[in-house]
Amino acid sequence: MKPIVRLATKNDLPVLDAFMDGLVDAERPMDVTIKDGKVMYYDLESFISSDDAVLYVVELDKELVASGYAKIKPDRSYLKHDNQVYLGFMYVPEKHRGKGYNKLIIDALLSWSKAKNINEIRLDVYDSNPSAIRAYEKAGFEKHMIHMRMDIKDLET
Repeated sequence: MKPIVRLATKNDLPVLDAFMDGLVDAERPMDVTIKDGKVMYYDLESFISSDDAVLYVVELDKELVASGYAKIKPDRSYLKHDNQVYLGFMYVPEKHRGKGYNKLIIDALLSWSKAKNINEIRLDVYDSNPSAIRAYEKAGFEKHMIHMRMDIKDLET
C-alpha cells in the first residue's frame, strides 16, 4: 500500500502522544537536561487548530508511521527575513525508519511553508544524532550554528 501524507486530526492524538513518548525516550540519552518521568514537548492539539502551524502525519495501511509540525515564528529584527518556519516533532517509529517517511513529512512541511510565503526554515537536531543530521542534510538543510550549554553547579569557584 502507498503511504498517505495528510493533516493530523484530533483523532490521531492518542497515537501522536505515544510518538511524543518515543521521541522523548530517543532524545533522553542525548540530553541530560530532560526531566525524568512523562514529558510533553508540544501542545499537539494547538498545532491542529492553528493558522500559524500545521501538523502532518504519514499513514500506511491505517497506521501512523511518521509525524512532523511546522510553526511560523517571528525572527530577530536584524535578520533579512521577518519570520521563519520552525520544524519539529519529526518522528518515525523504529520499525518504520529508513523507508523515506520523514522525507514525505519534510516535503509537506516545506510546501506548506512556501504557501505561507516563508522561505527561512529552521530545525534543531542533537549533535550526537548523526543519522538525523545526515537525513536533514540529504533533505537540503545545512549546519548553521552550534548551540552550546554548561551546567556550572559542580564547578569550583
